[in-house]
Amino acid sequence: MNSQLILSIKEALVRFKNKPIFEDLNFNLHQKSRIALVGKNGSGKTTLMKIIAGEIELEEGEIWFENKIEIGYLNQEFINISDKNIFQELVSTINNDEEKKFKIDIITEALNINLKSKLVDLSGGQLRKVGLAKALINEPDILLLDEPTNHLDLEVIEWLENYLNKYNGTIICISHDRTFLSNVTNKVFWIDRGILKISPKGFKFFDEWSQTLLEQEEKELRNRKQSLSVDIEWASKGVKARVKRNVRRLEQIRLMQKKLEEDETSYRRAISKIKVNSNIKFKDHAKSISEFFNVSKSFKTNSEEIKILENFNFKINRGDRIGILGENGSGKTTFLKLLLKQEIPDKGTIKNFKNIEFSYFDQKRSDLFLKETIKKNISPSGGDYINVMGKDRHVYGYLKEFQFDPRILNDYVSTLSGGQKNRLMLAKILANPKSCLILDEPTNDLDMDTLDLLEEILINYKGTLIIVSHDRDFLDQTVTRILAFQGDGKVVDCIGGYSDYLKLKKNNFKNKNLMRHVSNKVKKIKQSKTLNNNKLTYKLEHELSIIPREISKLETVISQMNLILSDATLYTKNIDKFLESSKTLEISKKKLDELETRWLELDLKKNKL
Repeated sequence: MNSQLILSIKEALVRFKNKPIFEDLNFNLHQKSRIALVGKNGSGKTTLMKIIAGEIELEEGEIWFENKIEIGYLNQEFINISDKNIFQELVSTINNDEEKKFKIDIITEALNINLKSKLVDLSGGQLRKVGLAKALINEPDILLLDEPTNHLDLEVIEWLENYLNKYNGTIICISHDRTFLSNVTNKVFWIDRGILKISPKGFKFFDEWSQTLLEQEEKELRNRKQSLSVDIEWASKGVKARVKRNVRRLEQIRLMQKKLEEDETSYRRAISKIKVNSNIKFKDHAKSISEFFNVSKSFKTNSEEIKILENFNFKINRGDRIGILGENGSGKTTFLKLLLKQEIPDKGTIKNFKNIEFSYFDQKRSDLFLKETIKKNISPSGGDYINVMGKDRHVYGYLKEFQFDPRILNDYVSTLSGGQKNRLMLAKILANPKSCLILDEPTNDLDMDTLDLLEEILINYKGTLIIVSHDRDFLDQTVTRILAFQGDGKVVDCIGGYSDYLKLKKNNFKNKNLMRHVSNKVKKIKQSKTLNNNKLTYKLEHELSIIPREISKLETVISQMNLILSDATLYTKNIDKFLESSKTLEISKKKLDELETRWLELDLKKNKL
């Protein structure tokens, strides 16, 4: 027996810039449905949400709501930021309803929201949490959630799953998080090339169902082609112009052939995949990428000191595939900035080895120029060709592989959706990925197809990979090691993917074969009064500890000498300074090479003991 009907849309037409997004759109919503809304970026998912929310009117067709239906909407754009604190904002949402005030405490505590914080002081991720709280507190009859897991840590995502599974209303959810959708939905709305296709089962069964539909479409196209070939053969033998019915049939054949070609193109576009050459040759470099030695880092606010790292020791080796987890503010992005030398540690040393190059996917998309065109972002010089892994590629052809229609390449980046901007960022980075690829929340706003393709690219990537993400399935597919930031400077290093980390966490980190604490390691070595077979001698340990500082000093000297010698007139102006600087540079480089080699010898010896 079907649940009660609460909303119905019939024969709807919606256009954007005179281009139809939906034609003859029909669907019904029933009470307690949990719907996964899926489709490629730009297919109309957010538009459909806005139609239901009443933010977009139908040009044609009709929409029916049950009387007094209430709709809550978490969208991609946030509230007007004011000087209110969070509590004031949420109270205004419930219109001072005393019966609902208790929910503010329950939901904000679960979302780790400080009610006294002012909206103007919040980060984008924190504002998204407030938006989610606003959508949940009123318990609307229809709850629309557009990427609700963005910027949430894993514990909060799991809480949200449990909350939604007990929810009495109807839920429609857009999300890139496969695990989340599989856990909370019982129906799928799939927007495929402007057509809404509905599955009566949840997202857990989506891949199997959608593949079946595509196979049926391929079979139908093949049958049409075979049938049309008979008519084309007849037409090729010639038609007598005086026989009107033959002329009409010939015109019908031409129209059928044109329609078939359009449908075949549409089908190929629907199943198209990003193709990126994974056989990338990198410059030779050391077996180690970077070494954090006794690193401490903290930030001070008006009320407290936030400890990010304390006596942190960690080595990234060539070919490592590291997933980084942690609550918002626990230090994930700071760790990346320290690695990239965009931040400096309060204490300790960070050594990046020679010939290491980084490609960085920044979740804030700071490498995109919003006031420039899509084409200009990929080809800043303005030419029609770009270098893609050593080969010249036409911009249009390359971006088409990332599912960009060539007709929009002169549009400004500011007009793109969040998912399209992320795809453009990936296209920029993957044109020539460096030996170490760093991705900070790369899955946000991506459609499922692009997410699948990104996983495939990363699985085949031969360099060193570091990913910050809260997408559980994505981490399981792409990484073999987890670095979990626990807060207050504590970090746990776990062998395996997210599932392995979760098992370790449930066992209270008791499995020493999978986990090692990387904080305070140096402190423990100094406090130890006896040697055992797993440590270097005190003399060698001391030598290993001072080498990074000596390397840092030499690098500073080399930079200074290079700056002095960059003056093309120095030789004629001051030959003595030129010769002295040249000699200092040569000696420093030789000493640096010796120290790096010695550091590697000691480090390998220490790890083999």
